[in-house]
Amino acid sequence: MTHQESDVRESAIGVDGGVDQDPPPRRATREITGWSRGYLRRHPVTALETVGGQFVLGVRAVQYLCVDIVTGRFAFAEFIRQSAFMASAAVLPTIFVALPIGVTLSIQFGLLAGQVGATSLAGAASGLAVIRQGAPMVAALLMASAVGSAVCADLGSRKIRDEIDALEVMGVSVVRRLVVPRLAAAILVGVSLTGIVCFVGFLAGYLFNVFVQNGAPGSFVATFASFATVTDLWLTLFKAVIYGAIVAVVACEKGLSTKGGPAGVANSVNSTVVSSILLLMTINVVVTQLAMILLPRQGL
Repeated sequence: MTHQESDVRESAIGVDGGVDQDPPPRRATREITGWSRGYLRRHPVTALETVGGQFVLGVRAVQYLCVDIVTGRFAFAEFIRQSAFMASAAVLPTIFVALPIGVTLSIQFGLLAGQVGATSLAGAASGLAVIRQGAPMVAALLMASAVGSAVCADLGSRKIRDEIDALEVMGVSVVRRLVVPRLAAAILVGVSLTGIVCFVGFLAGYLFNVFVQNGAPGSFVATFASFATVTDLWLTLFKAVIYGAIVAVVACEKGLSTKGGPAGVANSVNSTVVSSILLLMTINVVVTQLAMILLPRQGL
């Protein structure tokens, strides 16, 4: 009997040891149905456990961060290493993404302004779009894809090699030793990347509007200066802090909960990127809506 025939015969054996008489299509349908029902039963519980674990980890990390800074126990060396690593992994991709974002916004708002006869407002529209929404979101997405995946892979590899368990056995706090420096580094790098995107995106939109769309340089800058306020910059930096913290917490939680060897590390990295992006998009909607309610725009 060949291996293929043996596999087919074993797959046809039922739970009671007898031979399953159902045809293959019916068996496949039954297996798919059973898996779907099991997934629907497990998914809500798993989702609640994941969100709860991330919330608890985030609260503990922020608590340890404040306490360690005040008491002088903060791991500055690890913080510097992680900041340098995150910056090197995300700066160039962020710049390359910010350039087309700024150009695209300039094109769209330039066309819209031309249709309504308000070409002089193209600078205000594209510049404010970059600062209010484009900069924090581009920085956050690059943080989630480049930095979050790297942090999760690092901690996940340590988890499957039992290094995390070894630290706990030695009495070393994993949150204080590994999570807190990465949280602080992610916040710092997130704010820095947001500033870079603001500058690069505005500069790209300005150059494209002036040299390609034949816009007036003075009008572009003047309208932007008339509509932009310091509140817009503070709101953008506030978003950058929140987004950096979210990426760090999600990546650390997924990495520290890795199971199943190298395949588990790959699954954790994939889950980190997807979960971070979904959470960032949701938080962005909430923060933007709250900002519009609490900080209404004033007319000129």
